[in-house]
Amino acid sequence: MTDDASTPRPVPVSKIDTSVPHSARIWNYWLGGSDNYEVDRIAGDQYREAFPGIVDVARASRQFLVRSIRYMARDVGVWQFLDVGTGLPTVDNTHQVAQRVNPEARIVYVDNDPLVLMHANALLTSSAEGHTEYVEADLRDPERIIAAAGQDLDLDQPVGLILSGILGHVETHEEARSLVRRLMDGLAPGSHASINEGTDIDPTYCEAQAAYNASGAVPYRLRTMDEITGYFDGLELVDPGVVSVPRWRPDFASAGQGLSEVGQAGGVARKP
Repeated sequence: MTDDASTPRPVPVSKIDTSVPHSARIWNYWLGGSDNYEVDRIAGDQYREAFPGIVDVARASRQFLVRSIRYMARDVGVWQFLDVGTGLPTVDNTHQVAQRVNPEARIVYVDNDPLVLMHANALLTSSAEGHTEYVEADLRDPERIIAAAGQDLDLDQPVGLILSGILGHVETHEEARSLVRRLMDGLAPGSHASINEGTDIDPTYCEAQAAYNASGAVPYRLRTMDEITGYFDGLELVDPGVVSVPRWRPDFASAGQGLSEVGQAGGVARKP
């Protein structure tokens, strides 16, 4: 593999379906990005009208992601990361956060979305000392993901696994939990998992999500707090455990948002 990100990776336009809204593009829209289509903006506005707190959820999830990566890179010395279901680039992507702490950090991004692949060149802008790579693969094929990641990461050393808002696309909690376990099985002891997902605590959020799922888009399933905690089975949770994401080790910037609870829960855990 090479660090050269100058070679475009062509994607057939026919693979990009702009007739139905797409969660990654809507998330990009809520975060202020420009990589979305009118169908996504319409769906995003309808969702926000039904549940105005969704923008807070999106922003709080991104802030949690930043803090959890910084924790892994700075506090426990993880220098390589596997980001599965990375979505579209916005600000403070995984490689940017990790390489601010350690310029030699290595990152493998994984997604199965053609629009993400089309923007892979943006994701692959690494520091000179570090390395980033993109793998086109599906979350439901964890063994393939691990095999591909092993081409760029040293799997005999700890890896930071990142699953941000992706497990809700898996139909059942049991299958999602199995996928987390199979991914972690391929990583060395001392590896960490950062996971955050939407919760079913707010009835208005649940209603808005049900309406979105009925639109023909790929459905996303909100989980209970117990189900999200179950993703960390067999791992050692880092304090404060699984909590609403603004409450996970808030820094000055996130505390300034004035949020203590949103419909998104997450945590970080270590593989013993």
